[in-house]
Amino acid sequence: MRRGLIILLITGCAVLLAATFVFGKINQAEDDRFISYVADCRTQNVAMYWRDERDKNFSTIENLRSSLAKNHRKLVFAINGGMYGPDHSPKGLFIEAGIVKSSLDTSSGEGNFYLKPNGVFYITKDAVPAICDTKSFQNRGTIKYATQSGPMLVIDGQMGPVFKQGSDNLNIRNGVGVLPDGRVIFVISKVPVNFYDLAAYFKSKGCKNALYLDGFVSRAYIPDKNWLQSDGDFGVIIGVTGTE
Repeated sequence: MRRGLIILLITGCAVLLAATFVFGKINQAEDDRFISYVADCRTQNVAMYWRDERDKNFSTIENLRSSLAKNHRKLVFAINGGMYGPDHSPKGLFIEAGIVKSSLDTSSGEGNFYLKPNGVFYITKDAVPAICDTKSFQNRGTIKYATQSGPMLVIDGQMGPVFKQGSDNLNIRNGVGVLPDGRVIFVISKVPVNFYDLAAYFKSKGCKNALYLDGFVSRAYIPDKNWLQSDGDFGVIIGVTGTE
């Protein structure tokens, strides 16, 4: 009887391992809907851009890339960094190089930006990235870059309460999260997805907080992964640069 019990336990473990392997494969296949880029603000130059030296909107990733190249700076990653108005001015808070260029928006309204809670992605002058809900945001002169958007995808480790699994509200979407090790992960979907699935992806990476950036207009430039979307029509663009 003891031998039979041992055989039963071994068989059960084998089945469990096989199920885990298959489930892992399924999750991996689901992850293929997304492409991501991880940046370390402590060792990489992560910045936010809006207007060039002529005070003209960059608008496209290619315009930003070309402008940086003139100063011998290589764009190694870029993604649109939030919503914007008809004149391409940032929707809500935008801080660039320590200067507040658009104020925090705490009002209510229609559209994704106002799905509560919305939030702010920011980088301090000490190169520490963070994401918080709009009500919690404070600027004591220590913020180098910031962009506001909404809704929050993950809040204190929990997915946004308004998202529904299986929702047919599908779109190309992108967002940003902070990983447990303090690095930042930028994500864009390759195919239309709903808010729930995008939020679940960030949570699966261990992000305690993550913020939605924008929808169908979203583009990302990730040469290391041969993802080369350099067009667009944006307000804020988040970029990572190196030297040529």
